[in-house]
Amino acid sequence: MSYVKVEIASQPECWRKAAELADSPGLPAKGERVAVVGCGTSWFMAKAYASLRERAGHGETDAFQASEFPRGRQYDRIVAITRSGTTTEVLDLIKRESNVTVITADGTQPAAQENTAIVLDFADEQSVVQTRFATSALALLRSHLGEDMDPVAADAEVAIRLPLPVHPALAEQITFLGRGWTVGLAEEAALKCREAAGYWAEAYPAMDYRHGPIAIAAPRRVVWAFGEIPAGLADDVEATGASFVHSRHHGGYAALGSWCGGRAPLDPMADLIVAQRVAVLLATSQGLDPDRPRNLTRSVILG
Repeated sequence: MSYVKVEIASQPECWRKAAELADSPGLPAKGERVAVVGCGTSWFMAKAYASLRERAGHGETDAFQASEFPRGRQYDRIVAITRSGTTTEVLDLIKRESNVTVITADGTQPAAQENTAIVLDFADEQSVVQTRFATSALALLRSHLGEDMDPVAADAEVAIRLPLPVHPALAEQITFLGRGWTVGLAEEAALKCREAAGYWAEAYPAMDYRHGPIAIAAPRRVVWAFGEIPAGLADDVEATGASFVHSRHHGGYAALGSWCGGRAPLDPMADLIVAQRVAVLLATSQGLDPDRPRNLTRSVILG
């Protein structure tokens, strides 16, 4: 079994451990003006958290790619998410900024050395493709906002066992959609498909999808929505001949209640686990190694 398959399956327990760190020093206090930064997957988790924090009334929260952080803008706290702790853009940023809290998997690396650091070493990964570290960082941040992660972890246990809603032989393309905090999850799901499998996957805010991207919807293509969906979207997608996937929609996770014992729809972060599993299947069905994607390394270190 590949590393990434094991790491995907370990997420429920990782999320529970991350939630236990919700009172760690350095996490943003209510009312602080906060920026959250990362690269790639970590940036998408930053976007999800920023939306959740503002929705919870904890204060203005911006998310940036580390390379695009606006110089001169003032924040009470910067949260940097970096699995390796060695990514060049993150290190360049935290060297010139103050009041930085680093969430990382390796406390021995440079990003954690001169900053407040929260180390999720239990969520570190051998696979180049990130899964459990990123979601554990988001679990930590959601718990710090006061969310109960126990039912979310329970949903994750369901997601690990669900039949997959996408089959590689029947789908040539997937578009992931989200609203609010789940836009970041949609972007992360699409990235997993591109990274692991070199697969054509895109992501958009659900309300913006009908303003252009729906033009590529067609038979043998899939539109997969996380969380709340706009009225009429499923019908519009299905009218194109594309398949619509959603944890509460009859055309996607059909008979979800029979899998979950009548439970409510999956938490969107648990739904992301299903998308991660699909990405791995898309890779292995082509004979690709999802642990070692083409052209990628664990950390981007620039000369």
